[in-house]
Amino acid sequence: MFRFRTAQLMTLVLLAGIPACTVTAASIQVGFSPEGTAQQVVLNTINQSQQSVRLMAYSFTSPEVVWALIDEKGNTCDKCKASKAAMNLLVNAGIPLRTVSKYKIMHDKVIITDGANVETGSYNFSTAANKSNSENAILIQDVPELAQQYLQHWQSRWQAGRDWKSTY
Repeated sequence: MFRFRTAQLMTLVLLAGIPACTVTAASIQVGFSPEGTAQQVVLNTINQSQQSVRLMAYSFTSPEVVWALIDEKGNTCDKCKASKAAMNLLVNAGIPLRTVSKYKIMHDKVIITDGANVETGSYNFSTAANKSNSENAILIQDVPELAQQYLQHWQSRWQAGRDWKSTY
């Protein structure tokens, strides 16, 4: 995992169509897989949260991510191999979860924490992403303006979703 701190990162533009943000003293972490550092960026994002975690995912089968969300200790679990099992564990732990079928593919891979931090990249929250695929993850900390833009996007998908009901 690579870390750096910007003294004056003037403009951060992630995607075409997203307004630029003026940033002062953002902290940025990046990681890559299959080297294992992308998963560490994701786990750091969750474990360092103090108030809130909002997550959007295309694939969600990583036991490490599931258990980080449940108890912030990053415990591993052999039981969460399938996406439905992972979602059931979260819902059964009292974590609200929704699925969105409005889009052909909901390809977002984003975690927003504490209204100020955004983790994004190609990294799916899966074992394959961690061990087999070439993936990347970036955590941009202490940029509330960017986090608010992602929270608006997250909220629009949350409103379009349906509550996941545990199958056990």
